[in-house]
Amino acid sequence: MNYNELVQRIQDYTEYTETSFVANIPTFVRQAEERIKRSVRLPELRKNATATLRSNSRYLARPSDFLAPYSLAVIKPNGNYTYLLQKDVSFIREFYPSPSDTGEPRFYAQFDGDSSGTEGNFIIGPTADVDYTAELHYYYDPESIVDAGVSWFGENAESVLLYGSLVEAYTYMKGDPALLQLFMQRYQTALQQLGALATQAEDDTYRR
Repeated sequence: MNYNELVQRIQDYTEYTETSFVANIPTFVRQAEERIKRSVRLPELRKNATATLRSNSRYLARPSDFLAPYSLAVIKPNGNYTYLLQKDVSFIREFYPSPSDTGEPRFYAQFDGDSSGTEGNFIIGPTADVDYTAELHYYYDPESIVDAGVSWFGENAESVLLYGSLVEAYTYMKGDPALLQLFMQRYQTALQQLGALATQAEDDTYRR
């Protein structure tokens, strides 16, 4: 399902073509996408990135399309990996109050830029004692179907995208509560099915 098909289905289901409603369809779709991305973490929407964590630095820039972390590791000069534990900023500040507290990094936290699509940084504890290669596996914020015309959700999870958009559209319309409830139920069912696939993929990751 591409964007034009999604727009047509929204209009067909709601039987509503009022000018301001049609003009707001992109907003309905974006709101639905945001709801889905924050409800389910999909392996298909993970990326890998590397960067240099400089010595005497306690901050590491994160990618501009970052949505949520999966894992962060530092690679020692000998090639061995150390996976960092995610903590709160306050934890790192308490245990390593001074930037001069250096050593092999053990912890990280999201320091700023918490909104999706907003560039930000991780804070590392302790401050890096030498240069490390940092390897980040993360969930990324995919381009909206509104902008790209197609998307992973449109191709692989069209029911959850359609019903999520209909929930937003019907809320805007202040439509029949019974029908809104039906759209919400169908959205939740499609979301649960999508979540089950994500859980199965995650279980397979750790199966021997």
